[in-house]
Amino acid sequence: MPLPPETLKEHQRRIRLLILDVDGVLTDGSLFLGDAGEEYKAFNSRDGHGIRMAQQGGLELAILTGRSSEVVLHRMRDLGVEHILQGRREKGDAVTELLAQSGYQPEHAAFVGDDVVDLPAMRRVSLGIAVADAHPLVLENAHWVTAAPGGRGAVREICEQLLAARGSLEKILDAYLRH
Repeated sequence: MPLPPETLKEHQRRIRLLILDVDGVLTDGSLFLGDAGEEYKAFNSRDGHGIRMAQQGGLELAILTGRSSEVVLHRMRDLGVEHILQGRREKGDAVTELLAQSGYQPEHAAFVGDDVVDLPAMRRVSLGIAVADAHPLVLENAHWVTAAPGGRGAVREICEQLLAARGSLEKILDAYLRH
């Protein structure tokens, strides 16, 4: 149920809180495990810079993932993401709690997912976003589908489009051209 372009832009303009899944959204979904059980994840540095730009443009970010990982905690703290909810398999309930704690209304929130476990979370916000390589049911139920796949620039694409809808992307990018 993708939104028509003008309706999508209006929804994008209202977003103040961007909630991201991790595996399949901030990563390509691969899990690397060492012999001793240590976990490794590969994050896209451009997605990370997109998060920083979004924060600079006034967006608040949150992580909501069903798995728990020190790697995620370390990366998100490095990026200055304050809301980090890990080990939350009931993502719809977790979004409701996050909205209550942060003071945002559903119409000011977006959730980005890639798999069927993300559908309840996507339905609790006004803008449900799927990465390009998401499960078919997620693609079918998303308001917006990115051109880029998870872990390969989808988060950067989302951040830039949300900033553009708010009218702040150009100013942020201009700062890089002046130095």
